[in-house]
Amino acid sequence: MAWIVLVISGIFEAVWATALGKSDGFSKLSPTIVFVLGLIVSMAGLAYAMRTLPIGTAYAIWVGIGAALTVGYAMITGTESSSIVKVLLILVIIGAVVGLKVLH
Repeated sequence: MAWIVLVISGIFEAVWATALGKSDGFSKLSPTIVFVLGLIVSMAGLAYAMRTLPIGTAYAIWVGIGAALTVGYAMITGTESSSIVKVLLILVIIGAVVGLKVLH
């Protein structure tokens, strides 16, 4: 169960990170609300997962999922440039996340 919660928390990390960028310094209400709610869900899930998973593994997986999804979304929507090198590096992050899960 902790792994499922951790993956969902990583997804919500990407949600709050993206909303933070769209909030324009918290001057836009809707993205600010999404940021706050996403942050709460993400942190609560991370805290729950860390009750049974090692802190280093849990945090690395949480960050990896959030980072890969955040930059992937930005590239898909065109807010960030994309390249083969960036895509390959994101795949390396995903591979590292899977590797940490397999090793645990």
